[in-house]
Amino acid sequence: MNQAALKFNLFVYCTVGRRAELEAGMAGKSPKLYRRMLEELAESARLADELGYFAFAHPEHHLQIEGFEAANDPCLTSMWLGQHSEKLRIIPCGFVSTTNNPLVTAEKIASLDCMLKGRLGVGLVRGYQARWLDNFRIQPQLKAVGPWNAKTQDDEDNREYFAEFVDIVLTALKEDTFQHHGKYWDFPSKDFVNPHQHPVYSTYGQGVSEDMRVTEIGIAPRPWQDEIPLYGGFSHSLRSAKFWAKHKGKPIVLAGDTDFLEVLWKEWGEEAKQCGHDFKPGDEACWGGIMICAPTDAEAQALFEDMAWMWDTWMRPFGQGMPELLVGSPETLKRRIEEVSKKIPLDEVFLLLPQGILPPEQFNASLELFAKEVMPHFADPA
Repeated sequence: MNQAALKFNLFVYCTVGRRAELEAGMAGKSPKLYRRMLEELAESARLADELGYFAFAHPEHHLQIEGFEAANDPCLTSMWLGQHSEKLRIIPCGFVSTTNNPLVTAEKIASLDCMLKGRLGVGLVRGYQARWLDNFRIQPQLKAVGPWNAKTQDDEDNREYFAEFVDIVLTALKEDTFQHHGKYWDFPSKDFVNPHQHPVYSTYGQGVSEDMRVTEIGIAPRPWQDEIPLYGGFSHSLRSAKFWAKHKGKPIVLAGDTDFLEVLWKEWGEEAKQCGHDFKPGDEACWGGIMICAPTDAEAQALFEDMAWMWDTWMRPFGQGMPELLVGSPETLKRRIEEVSKKIPLDEVFLLLPQGILPPEQFNASLELFAKEVMPHFADPA
């Protein structure tokens, strides 16, 4: 394969149980199932590290009493994966904007990056699961978004808020101190004066005058990395791709239509150039899909049955169609990845995994076979 090495990233949904356990109901409430999931994730993170995978990613979701996506704290999940690996980039994908204060989010990201010594990547997302978002949202007018309200005012409001949220997070990560006065957030509050004297603020910091007028604020610590890799979680539109191009963020695209992928990659590049960004081929976006690797296509398809059930049962009602399927033998997967890589420049490939649904012996066997039989085909030719 005559190209630079591809990086293969793993994405897990943090599913607590097998199909029968989920079908029994209320699986997310079980501390035993949750603890078993943590142990299996730790084992898989250690294995992925040894096998040469590049990153390990996970979502943020709450109120998951059914147990399909029990990833209720992106920081704790990231640290759990981080402490069981040494080289993997850990990617919370991502912090849901409508339920997180952007300053708190920036501090969490910077702290995580220091804890992981620069092994952090970050996804920022808009939020699509209405049940928990409605109970966690911090701006009462904002709604979850999906096919049910696409191109409505709710969708536009969410996009507008998300743009401001991303601007604040990235500014806070970059600048020592700053101020922001927008439609949704004021940092610091206009004309805010600290109610008591505290000489440390004006003597050893900045942004606070001797009369305790607060004109700028800043987060602490600084991130370990000068620039934390930024991802747009599971983007499916040209509009989203162009948004991420402005920030040099990589949208994660799981579509199988290579004609659409070519257009999206092109649109990202044109927008990035207009914004004055330098980039190399492969920086435009990430591609991927559900991955199960087995010795034969038939064996892989048999292992896929319960993952297909999970998708149809849990994801499809949110309006999410089946993504690209990288399900098959090593030869089948090599052919498909090579086919796509000839159409678009690839740097990172996200592999969505049937974690929890498959028992660890089958799950880890798939990771091992892919690493040993597929990944070397896309290694650096040097």
